[in-house]
Amino acid sequence: MKLNTNSNSYIIIYSTILVVVVAFLLAFVYQALKPMQDANVALDVKKQILYSLNIRGLDGQEAENKYAEVVKKETELAGQHVYLCEVGDKGIIVVPMKGMGLWGGISGFLALQFDDQLELVVYGAYFNHESETAGLGAEIKDSQKWQEKFIGKKIFKDNEIALSVVKKVEDPETQVDCVTGATLTSDGVDAMIKDGLKFLLSEKFEEDFDKILAE
Repeated sequence: MKLNTNSNSYIIIYSTILVVVVAFLLAFVYQALKPMQDANVALDVKKQILYSLNIRGLDGQEAENKYAEVVKKETELAGQHVYLCEVGDKGIIVVPMKGMGLWGGISGFLALQFDDQLELVVYGAYFNHESETAGLGAEIKDSQKWQEKFIGKKIFKDNEIALSVVKKVEDPETQVDCVTGATLTSDGVDAMIKDGLKFLLSEKFEEDFDKILAE
């Protein structure tokens, strides 16, 4: 019996089989590539943490090795997930943060250390974004020079989180000027920092930090 390739039933059956086959192949490829994709995502996070520690320019295996060297422990302080690191003789806390920019999600890592006066200051910073405008809001990720403006800034003033991103710097010890032409994205970074560091004000932070020092 000759198939009528112009009939509706043939077209429906053929289309159904084709969709099933394509769906199966896509699922197979996804599952096959997923371990590699997960590994790439994990490596990217490790690189971002290293960037916040002012360690840049490393390829995949170099980054893996350096991360294993400097990141000593992942833990929680007052409910906030942090990375305890050592760079040279410096003990550093890296804090992950998430927020919203102008067009989508933004994220970042702040590396904190105690200075000679035992004040908490920024050791380094790295910020990322999902969809900010190239040359404007995207500069929070693309401009290493802007990220480096955070280095040395104090975290606290009058027992409040004072580190901030502002249009006009009036307190150079705690403030960083916003990205030119990207006020709303900069406001998002400022809000992200305030929210991401609020755990430092809790009594639980001091308790957890003391426990870590005693280990």
